[in-house]
Amino acid sequence: MNDLKKIPVTVITGFLGSGKTTLVHHLIRNAGNTRLAVVVNEFGTLGIDGEILKGCADDNCPAENIVELANGCICCTVADDFIPTIEGLMALETPPDHILIETSGLALPKPLLLAFNWPAIKSKITVDGVIAVADAEAVADGRFAPDVAAVDAQREADEGLDHETPLSEVFEDQIACADLVLLSKADLATAEQMEKAKEIIAAETPRKIPMLPVTDGKIDPKVILGLEAGAEDDLEARPSHHDGHHDHEHDDFESIIIDIPEIESPEAITAQIETLAREQNILRVKGYAAVKGKPMRLLVQAVSARVRTQFDQPWGVNPREGQMVVIAEHDDINEAAIRAVFGA
Repeated sequence: MNDLKKIPVTVITGFLGSGKTTLVHHLIRNAGNTRLAVVVNEFGTLGIDGEILKGCADDNCPAENIVELANGCICCTVADDFIPTIEGLMALETPPDHILIETSGLALPKPLLLAFNWPAIKSKITVDGVIAVADAEAVADGRFAPDVAAVDAQREADEGLDHETPLSEVFEDQIACADLVLLSKADLATAEQMEKAKEIIAAETPRKIPMLPVTDGKIDPKVILGLEAGAEDDLEARPSHHDGHHDHEHDDFESIIIDIPEIESPEAITAQIETLAREQNILRVKGYAAVKGKPMRLLVQAVSARVRTQFDQPWGVNPREGQMVVIAEHDDINEAAIRAVFGA
């Protein structure tokens, strides 16, 4: 009965650009009478996702209930960031009924689950469930690894070798920790790709996990909230590549922030990012751009060469200064070349 008094927390994990923020946005807008709080953990210091979510705050999830942590992965900064943040949310005049945690695309969920056993919060919150969001088309095409064909060729040549890449380990750990997998951007995947994605994910799961297709993050919140998984007490069923380690390395990845000049059109920034994906093997680009002659700022979200842009809000009194966060594996990032592509 004590668990009934705990505030439930849903951890939303998933690879870069899989659609986590879109899902959280939908949950905020469709939570009914459930009062939500949201913790957003970004990789890099430019908070794009947190600002997007604060723009959709409402009575059930006011702006003060949306907290952004950009000082590193929350599973590595538990004492300094995560615990005080949770305690702050629970101390609100009207505490939330449910907390959503959107992890960084590079985060491993299991170390975060371990944090829920810290004495300061163990009796107050419980992990209602872990939701892994996976881009169906990307998974089917093997894009959770930088070069799946090369890895497969190496494995075929010598099965005794371990050719796991950091990206594949992140993907596998997120899936293995999940209570539910959402196959996002289902509208972009063919039926064959959807089935292939399910097969790939099923091969990585230590137990049978339900998988549901979703487009634009639209799913009944009743499916997401109220799983009552108590995941912090079920850790042995959620194996990780990093079991036995107290921390994990983020040195495999690097993010840089680029100040970019005004661009001629949305197509111009799309072409630049496509060039980066082709020539620099970047993983993720997100940020804002100023388009000449347009009073609205352009929101840019890209996964590899797939780019989405939309005008999201007026610049107003803010300086028309574009910024992009570029994330790549450490050995692949060439800051000078990236700046040259953006004309920075």
